[in-house]
Amino acid sequence: MKEYKQEPYTVPLWIYKAIQVLRPVERLTVSEWAAKYRILPDGNAIPGPWNNSVTPYLVDIMDAFSDDMIEEIIFVKPTQVGGTSCMENMLGSLIAQDPAPTMAVYPSDDLAERTTESKLEPMVRSCKVLADKYRKSDSKKLALKFTDMTVYLTGANSPADLASTNIRYLFLDEVDKFPGASKKEADPVSLARERTKTFFNRKIFMASTPTLKTGHIWKAKEAADVEKHYFVPCPHCGKFIELKFGCLKWPNKDDVPENTDRAERTVYVCQECGSIITDHDKGKMLRAGRWQAVRQKSSTPRSVAFWLNTLYSPFTRFSDISREFMRSKDDPDLLHNFTNSWLAEPWEELTIKTNSSMVMDRQTDIPEWTLPPWTKLITGGIDVQKDCLYWVIRAWGDYMTSQLVARGKVQTMEEVEPIMNREFTLPDGDTAMVNLTLMDSGDRTDEVYEFYYHNSDWMLPCKGTTTMTSHYRLSIINKAGSKATGMTLVLVDGGKYKDLIAARMRKSNGQGSWMVFDGIDDEYAEQVTAEHKLTVRSNGRDVERWVKKTTHADNHYLDCEVYAAAAADVMGVRSLYPDESGTAQPKQITPPSTSSEENWISENEEWI
Repeated sequence: MKEYKQEPYTVPLWIYKAIQVLRPVERLTVSEWAAKYRILPDGNAIPGPWNNSVTPYLVDIMDAFSDDMIEEIIFVKPTQVGGTSCMENMLGSLIAQDPAPTMAVYPSDDLAERTTESKLEPMVRSCKVLADKYRKSDSKKLALKFTDMTVYLTGANSPADLASTNIRYLFLDEVDKFPGASKKEADPVSLARERTKTFFNRKIFMASTPTLKTGHIWKAKEAADVEKHYFVPCPHCGKFIELKFGCLKWPNKDDVPENTDRAERTVYVCQECGSIITDHDKGKMLRAGRWQAVRQKSSTPRSVAFWLNTLYSPFTRFSDISREFMRSKDDPDLLHNFTNSWLAEPWEELTIKTNSSMVMDRQTDIPEWTLPPWTKLITGGIDVQKDCLYWVIRAWGDYMTSQLVARGKVQTMEEVEPIMNREFTLPDGDTAMVNLTLMDSGDRTDEVYEFYYHNSDWMLPCKGTTTMTSHYRLSIINKAGSKATGMTLVLVDGGKYKDLIAARMRKSNGQGSWMVFDGIDDEYAEQVTAEHKLTVRSNGRDVERWVKKTTHADNHYLDCEVYAAAAADVMGVRSLYPDESGTAQPKQITPPSTSSEENWISENEEWI
């Protein structure tokens, strides 16, 4: 039987081409697409193939663009975290996989043109799947033509361009630098949004460093259905933490005089276990991190906001951040930029401002633990934290002249008892003790009340409020099961006492001034000036309010000083004037005959 040899079948070219045309479009998420196709050209921090592990926090932001349920993505960011690359990856992915009319809006036409030349065209040239679709000859600086779509670029200063084209994809870059609305037309963000109304499957990406709370990006973040922050595992305790500026620590100026040397020794102290985290730990922490919702008002969010600060940047060391803060902290303009561009937090105009140098200027020649010769009254203030207590002791004289005598931090309530019961000796040989100490009972309330029950001879519990006409008010405790039920509680308007401290801090040392002992440390000075007074909008009206200069700043010693000042008020410090009697006798505290603390608070007070 004759054998037949079968020749291999060759697919005709026309069939092959037809199959290629009919092949389904590749469907990758933005992060997958970037990892497979994106090439970063020279000039980037890390040129070459895109690697999601370098900036892992960008993965979820990019992939939100691939989520059919998400319509709007808001990215509140500092500089140097890859925000621009994130937007470029979204743009490249949609050109390659899901083309449709697209617009990118920048603060100005000039910036849009520069972005085309320096960012977008190099991205297209370095990425083959984009270069194959690019019609360079048909393109203009502000209109990039591709096989299936056009990317329009414009400045927010060109209202006509914003209102002229229907688009499906909208990118808004550095929206807080957009010009304000004119009298005749809506603001640029609103005009651009209008262009997407005809597309049910529209996508809007908005990114910017914040400026003010009234700026576009912050308002968009607050209006989003869900707000997410990035949490990373501590390499020591394994708990997921949010990297906060207030947890960066560096040596005191007394120990290391030069700021450059202090900055180089900056470390991060885990807020959960107190262990030291260095720059070497950050890469692994970032790769194991995850976005967590910190605020959510919808189970099926259509808009999602992501917030990040510079501590997460793989391109920025902890020492870089502390160095910039030291350079900026005493200059309002520099601090403004640091707050916006490094911490990604809004800046607000100040009504009252203080700084650490003002505290340093209030040093006297009297050392710590020594009473001034003019002392007539001594008070203390204790701020209770979850795992520790901060305390101050302050001496008072005529005309509310005051001097910090001592300050510190202890781990337990039992440790603070001998401190507040210490006997002082005046220059004339007389002895004196702390007349009254106020202890914050806003946290660990039951523990504070129990401690008060056994130490009512020298301390009173207090809580903060903002709705009183007076500086303080005496109430009574009515805490079920507490031994302190029926005893006195002091309600303190912290804002009024912060006004008092700030005003007297600005007075030169002497009569009526607020002073500190010789050799006071930077930590105390920075905590006492960690807040400033702002004019903010609340319930449709402008109100003045003390707030932290940065979200994560420590203000424990400021709270202590508020309580010490309130204690002085309770003891009648405003009645101290020169006389021949010497040291003033403490005022007797008469418990109020008012409604119970718990009921009165729940009905009338807004807690600090």
